[in-house]
Amino acid sequence: MLKEKIRNGKSGILLYGIVPPKITSSQDELERLGTAWSQRLGECECDGIVIYDLQDESARTKDERTFPFVHTIDPARYYTQYLHTDKEAIIYRAVGKYDEAEFCEILRHAASGLGVFVGASSKNEECKLHLSRAYEIKRLVAPHLCLGGICIPERHEKSRDEHLKIAEKTADGCEFFITQAVYNVQNAKDFIDDYAALECKKVPIIFTFTPCGSLKTLEFMKWLGISVPDFLQQRLQSSVDILQSSTALCAEMFDFIYKYALAKGVSVGANVESVSTRRVEIEASLSLLKEIRKIILKHENLGFYVI
Repeated sequence: MLKEKIRNGKSGILLYGIVPPKITSSQDELERLGTAWSQRLGECECDGIVIYDLQDESARTKDERTFPFVHTIDPARYYTQYLHTDKEAIIYRAVGKYDEAEFCEILRHAASGLGVFVGASSKNEECKLHLSRAYEIKRLVAPHLCLGGICIPERHEKSRDEHLKIAEKTADGCEFFITQAVYNVQNAKDFIDDYAALECKKVPIIFTFTPCGSLKTLEFMKWLGISVPDFLQQRLQSSVDILQSSTALCAEMFDFIYKYALAKGVSVGANVESVSTRRVEIEASLSLLKEIRKIILKHENLGFYVI
């Protein structure tokens, strides 16, 4: 069980992240997409899935958004009504979208026993509910919920305090953390160093990996705040097949981060994102999921793991 692995601090948790369909999708489209994804998930060997609750994030930067923001259906609704899967789901909630009454109702009828609360992407973003208040409501309304938070290694590069934020959110009730997509191993390494040295309760940190299928997607990832070092950007831009190169790169990065964290005594896992509707990119994410699972099993067989 995913919840038990999290609460036992198990290393090597493997997740697969997906985005719900567009809110404008017809009933037939929702059923078709749900069936297609149910079949894919049935073939996935992972501990659980992540279903995102998207927010615009345009208030975070003055740069023009690379792709237009598209509203999606409720992630819990997608899970319960259209995804016929026995995989446990971590349901994201962008808490600023909801007022207190709405949020209480969501928690009372939670479709899953696992969730991640996401705060505003910027101080300039209009916010109905702040993250601190969402934590308070969770303790009152859904104390059973296994709650996760967001970890952003890029912030650690600038302020060197992401490990302190993780410790603070752990004290607020977070039992695991999922990062945004990682393309800068140095940031991840620095965060692991400081987190390992911190005298606090340690929880699993699940690093996210996202194959990049085009130069425009690479531009969008940078718009989202994902750090891509110049030498890696050049490697991707000059590759014959950027999708294949990025998939191989993601596997390399996870292998390093996983071994490094094990040596530091920090439990880490992986979340492979599939956020594209293009079949070739979906297939690349599934291939990456299999490759990362092989890496985890390899290290378990060698006897290097954290409990």
